[in-house]
Amino acid sequence: MDDPDRYTYDPQTAPPDFGHAVRKFWGFEDDYVNLNHGSYGSLPLPVLAQCVKMSLLAEKNPDRFHRVTYMPLLAEVRRQVAELIGAQNEEVVLVPNATHGLNTVLRNIEWREGDIILGASTTYNAIERTANYLGDRSEPPRPTVYSVLYTFPMSHEAIVDSFRAKVRELKQKHHNTQFDIIPRDKDLTGKGNRFVAVIDSITSVPGVRLPWKTLVQICREEGIWSVIDAAHSIGQELNLELSSAQPDFWVSNCHKWLYAKRGCAVLYVPLSNQHIIKSSVPTSHDYPSPGESSDNRFVSQHEWTGTMDQVPYLSVTPAIAFRKWLGGEDKINSYCHNLAIEGGKRLAELLNTQVMDKTGELTLNMTNVMLPLPFETSESKQLYPPEIVSKIAETFQNQFFNKWNTHPGIYFHGGGWWTRCSVQVWLEISDFEYVAKVLNTICEEIKETILKDSTESLKN
Repeated sequence: MDDPDRYTYDPQTAPPDFGHAVRKFWGFEDDYVNLNHGSYGSLPLPVLAQCVKMSLLAEKNPDRFHRVTYMPLLAEVRRQVAELIGAQNEEVVLVPNATHGLNTVLRNIEWREGDIILGASTTYNAIERTANYLGDRSEPPRPTVYSVLYTFPMSHEAIVDSFRAKVRELKQKHHNTQFDIIPRDKDLTGKGNRFVAVIDSITSVPGVRLPWKTLVQICREEGIWSVIDAAHSIGQELNLELSSAQPDFWVSNCHKWLYAKRGCAVLYVPLSNQHIIKSSVPTSHDYPSPGESSDNRFVSQHEWTGTMDQVPYLSVTPAIAFRKWLGGEDKINSYCHNLAIEGGKRLAELLNTQVMDKTGELTLNMTNVMLPLPFETSESKQLYPPEIVSKIAETFQNQFFNKWNTHPGIYFHGGGWWTRCSVQVWLEISDFEYVAKVLNTICEEIKETILKDSTESLKN
């Protein structure tokens, strides 16, 4: 029988030590080793218990809950999130996930023919595809989509230089276009075009921290828009202080690192840019047609976009309370960051490879370690054609689920294979040692089957 003490805690008592002692507050299978928290988040059982209570409250009287009870609770969530990210309450709304929030921004921009969207080779696939969709529409206006290449490992200085160089290269390529529309502009009379940069704060693959605040400053200097995909930031990145950083738009998942229930994300739009977001996605009852009202309805439009489960949004309050009981943002992230550094080193030692980030500059709570599989070279460019990449990825996943009950992130980047391990408070070095055994075993199998067959095929 499940221990009921796992679903509650006494805020007046000290929490268990981080590591396996605190793992009891999550509902993991006994033999499951979870180093992939960064993909879907992991809901603590005390937060789940509060979510169940809220669901029951909604079912007791659905009319009262949705018409009266829900709104003040949502306002409190917005207040807490705004405080955490360093923004004003009126600049923060909740959306289902980061992809939804970024689509809300990109689909609200009134594109002109000649506009530019600049992404990166490491842009999250769904956001890259969103940009492609906007550029692929059958009827104009359509922005032109470009990408800056990042191949890791690379330093923050190199990232900044690559970004700035790409911006200036594109301005030179489109030297006849006047990129003089900025988000704060409300009167576009006589204006030309806009240049929009979609920037990761922490990339998904590889799991590395970018100098996004510096990139935002470059955007301001160059007169281009900054749309920040911060899917991994809240709960992992300290001192966000968005009012000082001044991105034009910023979106982060609360269900990844902040312990909220899936799906819940925060969309930040400064007051000066809220005229851009004319409609929530989907359009809500509170959408004002032009001339209908001069009121700013950014917040009210996002309070109710249709009937849905509101509990994930409201779960932010018990999630933050639980994090405070554990010791707060500094303590949680200090443990996770230190273990990411040390765990990455230990994993690289056991795999006989290396960490991607030797300086620590790119690492917050995710570590990237090379796998013991051959790298492509100039002599072996065809070692990993798309069909081989797919076979290898499928082999890893099947083995993870069917034999080992773990699922560290696996990806192909820069000619080689890597693992991305997400670190949370329930992990210890021994978990990295277990994953090293798993990865060594699977990599040996891949070398003896898929890669052996592929190499022999190339010779023939």
